[in-house]
Amino acid sequence: MTHFQISTRDLGRRPGSMRTHTLDAPVAEPMGNEVIAVRAGREVALDLRLESVMEGVLVTGTASAVAEGECVRCLTEVVVDIDADITELFAYPGTQDTDQLGEDEDPLPELDGETLDLEPTVTDAVVLSLPFRPLCRPDCPGLCPDCGIRLDEAEPGHAHEDLDPRWSALAALAGAEGDQDAEGAEDETDETDQQERER
Repeated sequence: MTHFQISTRDLGRRPGSMRTHTLDAPVAEPMGNEVIAVRAGREVALDLRLESVMEGVLVTGTASAVAEGECVRCLTEVVVDIDADITELFAYPGTQDTDQLGEDEDPLPELDGETLDLEPTVTDAVVLSLPFRPLCRPDCPGLCPDCGIRLDEAEPGHAHEDLDPRWSALAALAGAEGDQDAEGAEDETDETDQQERER
């Protein structure tokens, strides 16, 4: 039995039977994406209510965890507390008529004998609760697009000369002509000095 599997033996199949269940389940695989996730080895705290109904066992409650990732603007570490609501009905084995399901309907997860596996349900709930664009703070200014420095750490008025790329070739040409003029001036000075020495 994995950490997310729970026995329902004490509920039986008596509609109305209910009990609460709490546990801290370690995460085997990251829950999330490359930007932010509950990392493998962390724990998800589950506070659950299990209730026997006609169709199966109804599980409701919350899943709490800590997700870690990067701010999408400045790439600094972000830590987010996640509290996800859980509602899932686990059907008794062999009680579902899949032929009656509509095209957009999925079959309910089923109990494995008297055991239910909450890992897929918890994973879905946690992932949906993760911020789509995690930020270290709402007004994070991000990175400088020119040099990549965090604007939080930059000096006041940090800026770069914004040269239109269409003028870059002209600027390079002007620089080359300036170098040639400087060389010509040096040659003229050397020539003048030599003439004065000959006098």
